[in-house]
Amino acid sequence: MVKQFSASQIRNVALVGHQESGKTMLAESLLYTAGAIARLGRIEDGNTTMDYDPEEIARHISIHSGVAWCEHAGTKINLVDTPGYEDFVGDILLALDVTEGAIITLRADAGVEVGTDRVWEFLQDHGRPGMFVANRMDKEHANFENMLESLHEHFGMGVHAMQLPIGAGETFRGVIDLVEMKALEFEKDGKGTKPIEIPAALKERAAQLRRELMESAAESDEALMEKYLETESLTDEEFRAGLCAGVRSGQIFPVLCASSLHNMGAGPVLDAIVKYMPGADTGHCIITDGKKITTDATGAPLAYVFKNITDPHVGDMLVARVYHGALTPGQDIHNTTRNTSERLGQLFAVQGKNRQDIDRLSAGDIGALVKLKVSKVCDTLADKASGNVIKATPLPRPSINSAISPVSKGDDEKMGTGLHRLQDEDPTFEVVTSGETHQTLISGQGELHLEILVHKLKERFGVSVTLDKPRIPYKETIRKSAEAQGRHKKQTGGRGQFGDVWLRIEPLTRGKQFEFVDGVVGGVVPNKFIPAVEKGIVATMEMGVIAGYPMVDVKATIYDGSYHTVDSSEQAFKTAGSLAFKAAVEKAGPVLLEPIVNLKVKVPDEFLGDVMGDLSGRRGKIQGTETQGKFAIVSAVVPMAELYKYSTHLRSMTQGRGSHTREISHYEEVPREIAEKIIAEHKAHVEAQNK
Repeated sequence: MVKQFSASQIRNVALVGHQESGKTMLAESLLYTAGAIARLGRIEDGNTTMDYDPEEIARHISIHSGVAWCEHAGTKINLVDTPGYEDFVGDILLALDVTEGAIITLRADAGVEVGTDRVWEFLQDHGRPGMFVANRMDKEHANFENMLESLHEHFGMGVHAMQLPIGAGETFRGVIDLVEMKALEFEKDGKGTKPIEIPAALKERAAQLRRELMESAAESDEALMEKYLETESLTDEEFRAGLCAGVRSGQIFPVLCASSLHNMGAGPVLDAIVKYMPGADTGHCIITDGKKITTDATGAPLAYVFKNITDPHVGDMLVARVYHGALTPGQDIHNTTRNTSERLGQLFAVQGKNRQDIDRLSAGDIGALVKLKVSKVCDTLADKASGNVIKATPLPRPSINSAISPVSKGDDEKMGTGLHRLQDEDPTFEVVTSGETHQTLISGQGELHLEILVHKLKERFGVSVTLDKPRIPYKETIRKSAEAQGRHKKQTGGRGQFGDVWLRIEPLTRGKQFEFVDGVVGGVVPNKFIPAVEKGIVATMEMGVIAGYPMVDVKATIYDGSYHTVDSSEQAFKTAGSLAFKAAVEKAGPVLLEPIVNLKVKVPDEFLGDVMGDLSGRRGKIQGTETQGKFAIVSAVVPMAELYKYSTHLRSMTQGRGSHTREISHYEEVPREIAEKIIAEHKAHVEAQNK
């Protein structure tokens, strides 16, 4: 059985960074060095602890957050390894929700990249402290000094080297610990270090970096600052205390060095996590009424679900962080998010895809729950009487969508079941069935996101699907008033069909949809047939008149007509109403309306001109711009028809640094030349179907 730890003995750490900066391999190296796993896996071999999904193994990238733990220096370290690709940003945000600090990995041969900037913003938004790890120090172009300069340029002077590498590229062999002022050379297996003399060529630089780090540590406490100003020095104990306070408060972001592939540097990183990262006892959550709840081992249970693992043997395992009390197998608990009761099954400590039984999940800790019936990611499990619901960090809305349909016609139900299961697992993925276009639409964070979800549909649910461009939900309306007659007369040898109506139609204010008025006087159309006329009009509006799209914002008045005492019926007047409406629309200047989207685009300043020019080329209208640090925020209104795969184009245009959000705003008239093309395509489609 897994050992129990108090919250103060637990460190919950998220691994974040740009794609392919070595997060998963750093996790592997930390777990191996701490003795949690018996061998060091490799991405290329598909045998790392964190990347176990077949898609991750095949693509050599992380597409889900991975969870594992190890013990070091009497402390339990829970690692949450997050994907680097922006398509899986939800996993990063959820990981930061339940951890007290983060390690940001960088490629020592590349420095600050797009993903580094992004996760830095997330840390700032969450108020999380962190440490940088300069990974891949063994690579040919690794340059610690250039990387440090890049960090200062992007994130300010609160970033400080805690180590200075000895060598770089093939000669990387150790580090100088700037706190202890000792040089350490890595053992061949990477698990240990041995002390060596500080190389003469590095002594001066090491002393300079140590002074800068000590000065920053002194600034974390007023008394330490006074002493440092007087003596320009601190004792080793004062230095460590000030450094710990500075890191935990987010004033200092230390930089360490590693080569995870060769298991070099993991030991000192583990030491730094234990010494300087905040304990789980300092963690807190915010409930929906705004109250802050700090981690506490006593009292009623309170936990937050942040991940779903689908296991072929036990089904869905929900990974949760406990804030209050403890969870135990067989315990009755309330899902306060969904206001329903649950009974906990087994509890597990998670090691990637592997698991170990535990008899208790205590406050501050992270573990997996099974056999829950309705609970999902972002749900709160709590005591029913408390009613506490943890406030989740808002996740980004999808930025790309696609129409989806099964290859085999009989697979609609299987596809629907699979899509909704995937939606339960991934709250950044959305599925809707459009009542306007009659398509099933899936929406996600990018093309890769949707591509992987489609692959999961096939592998897990046995459904092959095709993705198509979504149909735009155009609408039809009229510009002016018109009148017309609809006369339906049919003789079939027996009882005939007869209905005759006169309609007047008028445009309504945008958004008023439809209004029907009975203006008949003198009983020329009996009252019992009036509702049938309205039904005929409504049915025709739903089908559209000029291009097959629903018609909106029309007032229709029946003001005259005639009937036959024998041959008139509801069906006849329904048909007459439809005929009259179609005839009147042809005279009333029918037009197409298109959905207009409110778009907010966030891009680095240097790409502002290109992005604005591109939006103008998409028939967009710029509403304004504002500055947010090094970024510009462009507000624009753009026709939905011009935004298919816009997120992919934006990333390409801005070297991956641009992002956007969108929401439908209103409808506007489609330009004449575009409308004519849409109407012509509809007519050709109808003619082809009628052949």
